[in-house]
Amino acid sequence: MSGVLEGFTVIFVVIALGYMLARLGVLGDHGQFVLSRLVFFVATPALLFVTMATSDLAVILSPTLAVAGVSALVVGSIYLLISKLMLKRATPEATIGGLASSYVNAANLGIPIAVYVLGDATFVAPLLLFQIMIYSPLALTILDISTMGKKASLRSILIAPFKNPIVLAGGLGLALSITGLELPEALMQPFELVAGTAVPGALLAFGLSLYGTRVLQKGISPRRDVALATGLKMILQPVLGYLLARLLGVEGHELFAITVVSALPTAQNVFVFASRYNRGVVMARDTAFVTTLLSIPAIALVTALLA
Repeated sequence: MSGVLEGFTVIFVVIALGYMLARLGVLGDHGQFVLSRLVFFVATPALLFVTMATSDLAVILSPTLAVAGVSALVVGSIYLLISKLMLKRATPEATIGGLASSYVNAANLGIPIAVYVLGDATFVAPLLLFQIMIYSPLALTILDISTMGKKASLRSILIAPFKNPIVLAGGLGLALSITGLELPEALMQPFELVAGTAVPGALLAFGLSLYGTRVLQKGISPRRDVALATGLKMILQPVLGYLLARLLGVEGHELFAITVVSALPTAQNVFVFASRYNRGVVMARDTAFVTTLLSIPAIALVTALLA
């Protein structure tokens, strides 16, 4: 449990710092907007490029990758269908909600928990690979196309993924990893330096967004959407991850690790994506906040049952 508490403490302290920056007006009226765009267009692409370029694909390609991919896609698709058919949400909002219900906080929370609770950071590597190279590009492409409006054409739809900095950076990093090419240290260090701002930047932007608002505020927050995303994220995804792992014959500590990773909360990246497209921002913020709080007892329960 000490690892769980340590990981969450780090997150809450940085979020609180962002809140205080907003309260004191240090970054001005547009600080959250500018910081979110910096994280989306610069820091996150650098982080994905470095992560993919230095990844050992032999380690990453494991049963955890299949479980992470299938469970996230299934849960996200369930939310998308319910949101479109029953809640009558537009495609951009439904897409953000799908991410909020299934996009795991694998970096800034998953890594410390993997180290301190699971004993090995590589347990979150397959999930990072899936989210970086498959899930993010898929969701961002849908967001790009669905927010084009009448300007959408076959050409614009086809080139949309190649205009997104996150997709491009992840693809270039993966290409380096596959080919075995290594950039000179003098070229890699600037990317590594900028990449180091992605996680704290996303957390600070999230903290900035909390100032002057109340989570789940009546009339402002789409509570039904948040409740649906939270239930899918904190109940269905861990259960589905456990069942899929058992179906693949995974047992023991690896089964425990997969279930813990599936029980991680919504990533703050979803809030950054929502802010970039200005769609579903409150929903993404509130879901990330609620699932982060609920994941503490959720991971403790998984630990008690499977550790």
